[in-house]
Amino acid sequence: MVHVIRTFDRPAAELVERAKTFPPSTLHEAQGRSGALTSRIKPIYSGMRACGPALTVSCHPGDNMMLITAISLAKPGDVLVVSAGDHPEQGGFGEVLATACVAKGIVGLVTDAGVRDGLAVRDTGFNVFSYGLCMKGTVKETLGTINQPIVIGGIAVRPGDIVSADDDGVVIVPKENIADVCAKSAAREDKEAGVMKALKAGGDILELSGIGKVLESKGCTFA
Repeated sequence: MVHVIRTFDRPAAELVERAKTFPPSTLHEAQGRSGALTSRIKPIYSGMRACGPALTVSCHPGDNMMLITAISLAKPGDVLVVSAGDHPEQGGFGEVLATACVAKGIVGLVTDAGVRDGLAVRDTGFNVFSYGLCMKGTVKETLGTINQPIVIGGIAVRPGDIVSADDDGVVIVPKENIADVCAKSAAREDKEAGVMKALKAGGDILELSGIGKVLESKGCTFA
């Protein structure tokens, strides 16, 4: 069995930059309301934002050896996506590893575990999305995998898929769909901008949203 695949095909830089222009919620809606990780995975502090190709990691619960290995292999712009056993009672990432990530140009970490050194991690400027903070340390004993498909937060993730995360949570865009999802995201934002402009001009939300016609079609009555 191969545990570590050293590299993978990353999306074209212009596609990554395009994806960065849209919030995760828009990408989620534009791809048919799919790809959103469980809402339990959130930024450890408000205002964190990360978008880039996924470098996938599978760690044994309570062990961060493969995460450390992945940091060594990562390229600038990558987002570490770490399946750690759906286990919040561990803090296998903290100030030292955040410092290493910033030095490598890694833009974020997404994990189904806890992290620690919250204030110090925030001070590094590194973006972390996790189950929350937990001071319990981890060991470095058990092999896992790097740059192989994983499942995290209920969603399958492959190396090179786009990860987009902010205060609303985390969404995954399959690498072969990036261009199409970005085009649909742009169209969605243009439509919403038009609706908000009309609302500010005094338009009615039921008419502009189309809900009025839906209510009528369902026989909704008003007293």
